[in-house]
Amino acid sequence: MMSPQQRSLDTDTAVEPLDAERSLGELFSKLGEDLSGLVTSQIELARTELTAEAKDAGKAAGLLAAGSITAYLALTLLCFAAAWGLSEVVPEGVAFLIVGLIVGLVAGALVLVGRKHMEAAKRVAPETIETIKEDVQWTRRQMT
Repeated sequence: MMSPQQRSLDTDTAVEPLDAERSLGELFSKLGEDLSGLVTSQIELARTELTAEAKDAGKAAGLLAAGSITAYLALTLLCFAAAWGLSEVVPEGVAFLIVGLIVGLVAGALVLVGRKHMEAAKRVAPETIETIKEDVQWTRRQMT
């Protein structure tokens, strides 16, 4: 419990409001400006984070592309080896045709699976981006 002496010290050191002379309308206008600034800074932060993630994704994509090209070359050589090996049993033309059909079927299956995954993929945080846009619009309407 506080003594009466401590209570009087607390009331004696009371601080005046920072904007005591401002009207309620001015304070709400200031609140709107501050809220708008906050939303803008949050959008800028999200943009900065997404830019950094995009750079990392770009590097990863480059490495994946290089790996894919190398894998394609390896697959080509393996297909030639398989066709020449199969040509010991059947004529060369038929051997290359069989290997080509098998590779074509595998490629078609990969394209179909990739298409399904691409359709299922969503944009990065679409709901968050839309909500932030709505907040900014709402704030601007409140300020007018």
